[in-house]
Amino acid sequence: MRIQAIVVRIIRQFFRDKRTLALMIVAPMFVLFLMDFVFNGESYEPHIALDSNVPQQFADALKQADAHVTTMTKAKAMTELDEQQIDAFIEMDKTSLRMTLEGSDPSISKTVLVTVQKAAQTLMPKANQTLAIDTVYMYGSEHMSLFDNFGPVLIGFFIFFFVFLIAGVSFLRERTSGTLERLLATPLKRWEIVIGYVIGFGIFTTIQASLISWFAIHVLNLMMEGSFGYVLLITFLLAMTALTLGTLLSAFANNELQMIQFIPLVVVPQVFFSGLFHLDTMEPWLRSMSTVMPLYYGADALREIMIRGKGWEAISFDVYVLVGFSLLFMILNVLALKKYRKL
Repeated sequence: MRIQAIVVRIIRQFFRDKRTLALMIVAPMFVLFLMDFVFNGESYEPHIALDSNVPQQFADALKQADAHVTTMTKAKAMTELDEQQIDAFIEMDKTSLRMTLEGSDPSISKTVLVTVQKAAQTLMPKANQTLAIDTVYMYGSEHMSLFDNFGPVLIGFFIFFFVFLIAGVSFLRERTSGTLERLLATPLKRWEIVIGYVIGFGIFTTIQASLISWFAIHVLNLMMEGSFGYVLLITFLLAMTALTLGTLLSAFANNELQMIQFIPLVVVPQVFFSGLFHLDTMEPWLRSMSTVMPLYYGADALREIMIRGKGWEAISFDVYVLVGFSLLFMILNVLALKKYRKL
């Protein structure tokens, strides 16, 4: 009977907390729904530009290998390679092909190499002959590992995830312990409380982001072609975005369990749009969801810095978007405090 009483109490608790009950069912289905679209997308088809002196037979062979082929001048191709509009540019001299790979994603580089080697066989009528392919990397190298490619994304993800979780739970405890209520009883304005919490938590999140970035680059020897200062800037902005978002969502949670429930709905979907998976293989409507994912902009900027060695011009848009997210979430934080005190 006593065991039965415990079981009944737990069941009643779940039915009283309808949010937990719903998310136990809805959240896994939502994540699986996204995974179905991501992993069942089309295979990646490389975008290859050819110089005008490349034989049409070779171009036709590339198309048969499911590559997107265009013809353009070398100057235009170098610009599009730098902007990641194409994956490779191929020109030909008398005895060999010269291929310039964009190179920042080793999986794409491998796909291009296999496709080009397969197509090159069509130019050599004899089975024992091979056409020499001189390969040059604009960014990265043939020795670049997958960890070098995923590393910037993982840095951004772990910073975002842990700051979001810790900030949300900590701010929730401030509210449930009565500390926030006592602060709201003082003459402090709502925006002053929000700014104070953001600065207070922000000091520790900045230290955390700096240590994670330093460890990944200098201890794990992650590829680093750009400025470490820019890496610190992006990780700081990602941490601030996660901090302000975590504190915002904590206003709609009644306990730590409900705060954790936001993870599969807010954090996990961002992984699919952060760059770990090729967005080009997704449906256009699904790809458009990346525009509202802070981690997408943070990961893009970190890759531009760490892999491609770019500076402010390449990351400025991402910086402005992350600043915009942080300011938006801070304003919403101020408005969310209205439910506890109206000034």
